[in-house]
Amino acid sequence: MSLARAPLSTSLRIRAVRHDGPVGVRLMEMGLIEGAIVQVLGRAPLGDPLRVRLGTCELSLRGSEAELVDIVRE
Repeated sequence: MSLARAPLSTSLRIRAVRHDGPVGVRLMEMGLIEGAIVQVLGRAPLGDPLRVRLGTCELSLRGSEAELVDIVRE
């Protein structure tokens, strides 16, 4: 399942980031790496962007970026 389709307020573990280009590098530089725990805090009315908690930080991700992050339930 991708982060874009993840349920709200559920602890999730990142399984993989599926992009080798600059977008994937940017996501990994922000801390979205394999094994990290994330939680979707909210979505904009049309579903884009997503608000995500990663550790003590909150990030906003475009839906297209969140689609690149594979997750599993913690």
